[in-house]
Amino acid sequence: MTGVNQIRSTFLDYFARHDHEKAPSSSLVPHNDPTLMFTNAGMVQFKNAFTGVEKRRHPRATSSQKCVRAGGKHNDLDNVGYTARHHTFFEMLGNFSFGDYFKEGAIELAWNLITREFDMPTDRLLVTVYHDDDEAYGLWKKIAGFSDDRIIRIDSSDNFWSMGELGPCGPCSEIFFDQGEKLAGGPPGSADQDGDRYLEFWNLVFMQYEQVAPGERVPLPRPSIDTGMGLERIAALLQGETSNYDTDLFRALIGAVAELTSVDARGPQAASHRVIADHLRASAFLVADGVTPSNEGRGYVLRRIMRRAMRHAQLLGAAEPLMWRLVPTLVAQMGLAFPELQRAENLIRDTLQTEETRFRTTLARGLSILDEETAALTAGAQLSGETAFKLYDTYGFPLDLTEDALRPRGIAIDKDGFAAAMERQRAEARKAWAGSGETATEAVWFAIKDRVGATEFLGYDTEKSEGVVTALAHNGAQIDFLKTGERGLVLVNQTPFYGESGGQMGDVGELRGKGVRFRVDSTQKKLGDLIVHEGVVEEGEISVGMTLELDVDHGRRRATRANHSATHILHEALRLVLGDHVAQKGSLVAPDRLRFDFTHPKPLTDQELAEVERLSNEIVQDNSAVQTRLMEQEEAIASGARALFGEKYGDEVRVVSMGRRDPAAGRAFSVELCGGTHVSRTGDIGVISVVSQSPVSSGVRRLEARTGEGARLELSAQSRSLRELAALLRAPVEDAPERLTSLLEERKRLERELGEAKKKLAMSGGAGVGAAAQPVQDVAGVKLFSRSVSGVDAKDLKGLVDEAKKVVGSGIVAIANASADGKAGIVVGVTADLTEKFNAVDFVRAASEKLGGKGGGGRPDLAQAGGPDASAIDAALAAVEDALRAKAGA
Repeated sequence: MTGVNQIRSTFLDYFARHDHEKAPSSSLVPHNDPTLMFTNAGMVQFKNAFTGVEKRRHPRATSSQKCVRAGGKHNDLDNVGYTARHHTFFEMLGNFSFGDYFKEGAIELAWNLITREFDMPTDRLLVTVYHDDDEAYGLWKKIAGFSDDRIIRIDSSDNFWSMGELGPCGPCSEIFFDQGEKLAGGPPGSADQDGDRYLEFWNLVFMQYEQVAPGERVPLPRPSIDTGMGLERIAALLQGETSNYDTDLFRALIGAVAELTSVDARGPQAASHRVIADHLRASAFLVADGVTPSNEGRGYVLRRIMRRAMRHAQLLGAAEPLMWRLVPTLVAQMGLAFPELQRAENLIRDTLQTEETRFRTTLARGLSILDEETAALTAGAQLSGETAFKLYDTYGFPLDLTEDALRPRGIAIDKDGFAAAMERQRAEARKAWAGSGETATEAVWFAIKDRVGATEFLGYDTEKSEGVVTALAHNGAQIDFLKTGERGLVLVNQTPFYGESGGQMGDVGELRGKGVRFRVDSTQKKLGDLIVHEGVVEEGEISVGMTLELDVDHGRRRATRANHSATHILHEALRLVLGDHVAQKGSLVAPDRLRFDFTHPKPLTDQELAEVERLSNEIVQDNSAVQTRLMEQEEAIASGARALFGEKYGDEVRVVSMGRRDPAAGRAFSVELCGGTHVSRTGDIGVISVVSQSPVSSGVRRLEARTGEGARLELSAQSRSLRELAALLRAPVEDAPERLTSLLEERKRLERELGEAKKKLAMSGGAGVGAAAQPVQDVAGVKLFSRSVSGVDAKDLKGLVDEAKKVVGSGIVAIANASADGKAGIVVGVTADLTEKFNAVDFVRAASEKLGGKGGGGRPDLAQAGGPDASAIDAALAAVEDALRAKAGA
């Protein structure tokens, strides 16, 4: 029982047998903690349960939580690949008690797991406790039978955990394994405790206090347990390895890297293999959880992780993009435990391949500049911070990549100088990460929810109802009254108003009572199930306890419903046409339009877009009933309902099905988890018309569409425009495109002919194209064709010079023109037989000086220049003649 997958399942099954609910890993993007960039511990998804603002159905839970530490406060990126246990991505096994069992239960469960299930030798185990935690000390002696020397008291923050400066906190007990004398280091608390011999692999947190003020703690009424065991660490111990990278999971990934690069995984480039394997996991899981590479926030951290791995692939000699080819190996290793990897496999591969292809261009440019800047530096020297910042700011070369590139040469970076240069962009850096997770909910809503409970939503069945006012709020505080003219927030015990969520805009309408009218401008959701009506009192006074009639704007709701249902149908049509990698990345469902963002690496072709529209409208025209069911989440997923990964669903979910059942697929056309409002039958949508597609970010596209009356108006406007165009073309509507194409081709032909005529006229000076009319003179024995022309585009000057060369045979050609904005250009040509003696660049530079320009450029046989002073054209041509006379006579 040493394989990583078996260790994970053994842990979870063990706690499930002890009445723990198996909680699936939450997204790497936190939804309940705005202070975190990424989920970095198993307790993150349970934070509200520990603080008491959320009541869980089960008092015990266990999970294997995906974690990333590569940005913000917890950043292990620089160490990854160079140590035995640092990772950007790791799994945290944990068991949790929410006011149920406490220290004795936690210690007993842990001891039985590691000694019986994992069969770890008891004589190589030891533990630490907080220095004054006599209770934990006594329990370890009682349960494990440890002697005093194997229970070590630690008087430091290492053995005391806190959620923050204030809030739940408590002592810890860490479990260590003695890896043997072959490794250096002493036990915890000793002078050489930082060695590798004694490895901490499980931390039990006894959450028993609340820090209410600096220096003041009070006991929690319901003490809780939070534990964390690194899966990679315990796997290494159980497999007899001293490095996490030697476990079966990493061996498979590193082996794939070695096979693709033909570089020994245990040779001098072992660190590069480890970096690639680790960063592949982080990159794949972040993409699966909805993060895409970008230049800000989470997307920027993902890009850094990807690029660091791609840099190491280049160091291993990979001639082509490598990381995307490793994805099947990762999915084979972890896909069963984390099915989101299987669902997003194609997207992960496409994202990695696209990013690495782009980065290779960046890498080549950056390394070239780095080589130039460090050519004179030797081991022990420093690269200037300004140069490092230039690489970062101008060429997208992260600082850690520069460090990686210079490390083998023993060259450091002036990080203070880099920081000083970065100061100029501090404001942008703050914008890049202003917070993470969902927007923090105002404290007032927790108090209101505790007092009045959730709002019952009636809007699936009605758009009009009565409700009793349960709370009023204004400026983040509860109030008792709202008077005429005052804005505020109204909560009632039940409402048909839909609160904005899932991309669907909230309802508007009116709340009415005896002598009272409140205009609802928007409806929001707070804490998931509080529905808040925002607006202004237009008449009377609203008070808590008042009964009101709630009336939704029916026309607006009807149009919004149609657009929301259309997004579901479009989603499935896009998947069928483009592939299973398509996943929703965001949407806007408004009464007048819908906007749908989805993952796809390139624009849709006209044929693909037409097929998406055809499939979608086929479902609309079928006019089948839209089915909704409430199901347990696991049952819904098992039945084939699509869940948007990263969305937070409750234990009970609403499943919306549209379109007739496909016998081959065994399911309706579209089946999704959704809490929004929808049409009763697909025919109620009317029609779906896609009006535009556009890019949103790397790997994300956007469709905008109209339905029903909005689509009719859009199509009517297009039809009217087409009829007007046909009238102007004097052609039937059906022939208008062909007629317009013919006219455009005719115009291009005439423009070409006009251009040729202009060139001939310019060359002949109005007297034909004969050689006698050409302005050729002898300058020191060399023929010089010199002319200023008008009515000729600057881009055509080179063609005129080539024509003049044919006339001259052997010599120099200089032709200049003036543009309508008063600027001038000149092109000089040298025939092939004279390029060893004369260089066209020298001539245009002499001319450019007269035109007020800054030089010119080109080849010895053809060069061009320009300047702002068209009045000096004659002087410029004279300068060419003077330069020729000087060079020919030399």
